[in-house]
Amino acid sequence: MADGSRTWLFDLDNTLHDVNPSILPHIDRSMTAYIREHLCVDEGEAARLRRHYWLRYGATLLGLMRHHGTDPEHFLHHTHQFPDLASSVIVERGLKAMLRRLKGRKIIFSNAPFKYTSAVLAIIGIRHCFDAIYTVERLRFQPKPAVSGFLHLLHKEELDPRSCIMVEDTQLNLKTAKRLGMRTVWVSTCTRHPPYVDVKLASVLDLPQRLGRL
Repeated sequence: MADGSRTWLFDLDNTLHDVNPSILPHIDRSMTAYIREHLCVDEGEAARLRRHYWLRYGATLLGLMRHHGTDPEHFLHHTHQFPDLASSVIVERGLKAMLRRLKGRKIIFSNAPFKYTSAVLAIIGIRHCFDAIYTVERLRFQPKPAVSGFLHLLHKEELDPRSCIMVEDTQLNLKTAKRLGMRTVWVSTCTRHPPYVDVKLASVLDLPQRLGRL
């Protein structure tokens, strides 16, 4: 595949920045509190449902919509409130330079809401590196790994999946990408290398050195 004909589909959280120390625990607590309040369950059951739907569907929101009729916009608004987001964003030095080195179109493909995604990209200073941003709202609330969200993006951007490279930390999302014919990059420190992964990286910064395998 010629470099210029590639389209890079980048996940955001735990792909371009590290959410594990602060952001993810905050979101998990907020989601558990939301489920507890709106489904009228106790703390333990709320936490169980949050994790169960994430494991089953790849996104807690998808399970809440399917089984409880949860309003996605209301849910996202109340679970992505941060008193000081900038202090919680952790990014590796050199990310902006790495993105600039990659030839081809670059698209953010995230299950996060638009307001949060835009804020993180602005904090990191890489918004200008991307040609388009697809968040859960623009995916019509059909988040990854749902194939409908992938197909919506491909249709809107007039993309052949065979020209796309998905860069992602979540295995279920990469499985969908691979089934559609995309090349896949798994950002993970795990020692396993699943068959649906073309390239595995411990850090997204290593991507330019592995282009020969894509």
